[in-house]
Formats: sequence, C-alpha cells, structure tokens
Amino acid sequence: QVQLVESGGGLVQPGGSLRLSCAASGSISRIDDMKWHREAPGKERELVATITSGGRTNYADSVEGRFTISRDNAKNTVYLEMNSLKPEDTAVYYCNALVESWGALLRYYWGKGTLVTVSS
Repeated sequence: QVQLVESGGGLVQPGGSLRLSCAASGSISRIDDMKWHREAPGKERELVATITSGGRTNYADSVEGRFTISRDNAKNTVYLEMNSLKPEDTAVYYCNALVESWGALLRYYWGKGTLVTVSS
C-alpha cells in the first residue's frame, strides 16, 4: 500500500554535494520516523540519519556535520543534503519510514535505493 522512491544519487567528486530525496506515496495516514541508511559493497547496511515526526534529528558519527536530514510533511518527503563528500561515502542509500497505512498498524517501509558514487 505504501511505496518509497529515492532520487538524487549520482557521481560526484570528493568535496562535492548531493541532495537525496525520498517520496512516500500510497495509502498513508501518517508518517513517524524517517531514516536514511546506506550500504557499501561487502558491508552491512548502516544507519546514516534519522528524523522524527517532530523534527528531531540524529546522525551517524561518520556524517555528523556534513549531512543534514530534513522532511516536508506536506509532501511526505524526506531529504538528505550531503556536503563535503568523501570516497568512503560511496554506497547505495536507502530511505525508510515508519508509516501508518490506512487501516493498518505502523510499520517500516523501504525504498529500492539510490547509488551515490564519490570519486575523482
């Protein structure tokens, strides 16, 4: 009933910036927490950033001060502004959100991911 679609990934040079977006659609009554994870080849998926329904944010130590998570509740969209990108930021970035679908309990939904490559 709910779909999350990421966009904004691509190739960027070290030190550059990208802005990722994730739009939720479907039978949505409300969205609580929204998060970004990332997964590099051969590594476990890791939590990058979280934003609550009230706007409180939390970041992994590796991205603190460089990334900013935000949300637009009217658009059911979460963003990840990535600055001062490093090669080690290269990964597939996944959006997930805690969503109450109409007539259903809260559960997490995942997007398919968008690839971010940081390279010269």
